[in-house]
Amino acid sequence: MTRPKLEFVEVSPRDGLQNEPEIVSTDIKLKLIELILAAGFRRLEAGSFVNPSKVPQMADSPDVFARLRARADARFIALALNKRGVERALEAGAREINYVFCASDGFSIRNNGAPVAETLKVWPEVTALARAAGARLSATISTAFGCPFDGEVPVVQLARVAEAVCAHAPFEIAIADTIGVAAPTDVKARFEAVRAIAPAETALRAHFHNTRNTALANAVAAVECGVAILDGSLAGIGGCPFAPGAAGNVPTEDMLYMFERMGFDTGVDLDAAIEAARFIGAAFGKATPGMVSRAPRFPSAS
Repeated sequence: MTRPKLEFVEVSPRDGLQNEPEIVSTDIKLKLIELILAAGFRRLEAGSFVNPSKVPQMADSPDVFARLRARADARFIALALNKRGVERALEAGAREINYVFCASDGFSIRNNGAPVAETLKVWPEVTALARAAGARLSATISTAFGCPFDGEVPVVQLARVAEAVCAHAPFEIAIADTIGVAAPTDVKARFEAVRAIAPAETALRAHFHNTRNTALANAVAAVECGVAILDGSLAGIGGCPFAPGAAGNVPTEDMLYMFERMGFDTGVDLDAAIEAARFIGAAFGKATPGMVSRAPRFPSAS
């Protein structure tokens, strides 16, 4: 019997590393990317083109993209928050860009430099720029479940942002629980609202943080809503430097184990993913949040 497929987008080289106090070398980032590809991941965030003075961990993103070997079977994603970031990403050779909006003004001002309405004004220029360069463009809506500064984010507020984003047809929209406050009921309500707005051809993607230990349950809820693309960060590292206390992406290896046990085809070798997660821990010289990479293999080899 054919198993249902899930796509995992690995974000540890970007969202994972950007919130760690240590700045790892470009060589270590490239080695991590090699391990990610060897495990079977075919989409991954390789860097971000944001202000290097604010996120020094990503200052070498142009070098990372310059040294990546192009592969027909893999996509390296560059994150951007503004038009200049998109221009820099394209100059560095990025062929897929993830552009980030916020669902709340408080976070948008601190993360994107302007209220939500102002950031949306440049979206037509950004989409035209990316398409003229032949790059794929997706959009992430951060703080879609709650904001560290504004508190609760109503579903209708998220829907308004999603509608404005959909007006310029990104191939994919990701909904992000930036500070890890969501419960499964929140996930279902928000994905149902966005699905009702987005064109049928627009893929939906989920990005969860495990700040309050709900990320795995939220991932299941998203899949039950029909979402087939999930972000994860090997070893569970990372978070957002502009969201106080929001450390902890959902560990990719924990999601892989869970969904494979549930009968899904992830296209990823779990043992190789665990090897990559352990590489991250060794690079930092400390224990990381992921559970499966610290547990005995199950079922054990005979």
